[in-house]
Amino acid sequence: MTDFGKTTPIHLERGDGKGLATGTLGLWGSTVIGLASTAPVYSLVATLGFVVVAVGAQAPIAFIIAFVPMLFIAFAYRELNNEIPDCGTSFTWATKAFGPWVGWMGGWGVAVAGMVVLANLAQIASVYFWDLFGLELENNDWRIILVAVLFIAAMTWVSWRGVEIGERIQNVLLALQYIALAIFVVAALWQFFAGTAPSPTPFDWEWLNPFAFTDFHGFTEAVLLALFIYWGWDTCLALNEETKDPKRIPGRAALLTTVILLFTYVSVTIAAMMYAGLGEDGTGLGNEANADDFFLAIKDGLLGPWGWLLVVAVLISAVSSTQTTILPTARGTLAMGVYRALPARFKTVHPTYKTPSFSTLVGGTIAICYYVGMTLISDNILQDSILSLGLAIAFYYAITGYACVWYYRRELKNSARDLWFKGIFPLLGALMLTFAFVQSAIDMYDVDYGYTVLFGMGGTFVVGIGALLIGVVLMVIWYLFPRAKPFFAGQSLNRDTPVMVPDEAGTVIRSVDGGI
Repeated sequence: MTDFGKTTPIHLERGDGKGLATGTLGLWGSTVIGLASTAPVYSLVATLGFVVVAVGAQAPIAFIIAFVPMLFIAFAYRELNNEIPDCGTSFTWATKAFGPWVGWMGGWGVAVAGMVVLANLAQIASVYFWDLFGLELENNDWRIILVAVLFIAAMTWVSWRGVEIGERIQNVLLALQYIALAIFVVAALWQFFAGTAPSPTPFDWEWLNPFAFTDFHGFTEAVLLALFIYWGWDTCLALNEETKDPKRIPGRAALLTTVILLFTYVSVTIAAMMYAGLGEDGTGLGNEANADDFFLAIKDGLLGPWGWLLVVAVLISAVSSTQTTILPTARGTLAMGVYRALPARFKTVHPTYKTPSFSTLVGGTIAICYYVGMTLISDNILQDSILSLGLAIAFYYAITGYACVWYYRRELKNSARDLWFKGIFPLLGALMLTFAFVQSAIDMYDVDYGYTVLFGMGGTFVVGIGALLIGVVLMVIWYLFPRAKPFFAGQSLNRDTPVMVPDEAGTVIRSVDGGI
């Protein structure tokens, strides 16, 4: 077998890096895709009620506290991307910092999170689609399954077709989401000041007091819930090789995305509390019966005959995030294919559209099979897998934070900036997310958590930890193949390996759509 030494599987003199559509996205486009990936409308709808049930009036400060570790990890992403703007992100960076085994699992964490959330988003989009026609169907109804599959297939096609067309669609979909949120905030505050709100509650600065929590368990539950609705901003970094300034714009877009999300979540939460109050019955946000979808509970009273706008907003949010969620998963597996952490087919890039064609199509296909299979076997297990999503997210975010500290460990004394942004902040973020992972796993182990009990444990725990352990099994299996030897021997990717990224002075290759 040929000794690959310290070379990568593709010739490094190629100015187009891995063959993606370089120079396509600017700061605006990257930020739009980062925001769309988080599905801000759906994230609020699915989380706000549960956060209020857990901590009551402290919901706004819970969202602010949850923002802190995400901001710290965003610093880690920015610093690593400045030096290594590789679309493999967590996989590439962790491999360079800790070696192939940790790096492979970092890439697996990204893939698991992507596949699970695709199934969730598609199902939600389908449920809201049929709700527009006044039909409340069970999750395993064939009509729900059919439309969900069509949504995944359509968004997979958009992602395969080119990042430019995807960005154009996301501009429209994100604008509609924020218009809907603006209408919600204005209408809620209007009714509050007009005295027509169902339970008008004046704003209180205590809502923003981090020391006003009265129950530690409720505090941790709320922060863990709020923590993961920020997830998705790292899509900006996964598209770094397709960005006009791959070393600077993706990191700036990630930070901008997290700040915009913070403002969005806190402002909408305050407006909702002022309109609906914290009561445990009726439209009150403390009503557990409405916790999983407070929009549906208040839409008619808030907007009257225009209440359907909020339903459309959630539908758009889910569909929008379905498309953007495919992007980092496909580019992560593309990078793994390039550096021989996966079979060679995964590094295939479409010659015309400049997208990771094989990785994109495989990702969409697996998502469809996973969704349909889980729905037919047990919708409860599917719901448990969705509840376990936080484990995969905390897992690979924490790995990235630790990778930043270890990769730059010799540079931390160079300046105060290096110490804080390459060391202290990423380490604090990683430690916080490690705590989130452990605490979430402990909570999920309880048989009363989630929808199922498997092997005498909470089904959410079994599915979440099991998904990560499956990654270990697949990694060992791939290790046994001859093509994998250069990767696991630290030859195809290590700290000193030049990564497969576009040359800054190289010819800008655009896809057939031409970009914006």
